[in-house]
Amino acid sequence: MGRPKWGSGVPLTFEVIAETLRERIRSGGLRPGDALPTQAVLMREFGASSLTVQKAMVLLKQEGWAVSRPGKGAFVAHHDHADDLDGPEATAPATGTAARVEALERALKEAAQEIADLRGRIEALESGSGERGR
Repeated sequence: MGRPKWGSGVPLTFEVIAETLRERIRSGGLRPGDALPTQAVLMREFGASSLTVQKAMVLLKQEGWAVSRPGKGAFVAHHDHADDLDGPEATAPATGTAARVEALERALKEAAQEIADLRGRIEALESGSGERGR
């Protein structure tokens, strides 16, 4: 009666969304570093509520399939040499601490690049304004 319960053998909508995105990653349709579809796109595609889509994204992040970049969205997590493995590890990304460290290292590298870009822009502005004031 009503909706099936989680774990009852019948996947709930958030599980269907998560599995669909996992399959797109496994098949190469979504590659490491690619942006995942936005919440609005997934809501339209699956006829789901925002809460349902959010639950799917939380699941993917907990499992190590996705990472968030504040202000930018969710992206496919990087995982090394998955194609070289046999068994379930071949399709599963790094999880737990390794996935978090990898995501932090990637975010740190991106932040350092953004800082370098901003420094360059500031220096260009300062040198340009100094010349105009003469």
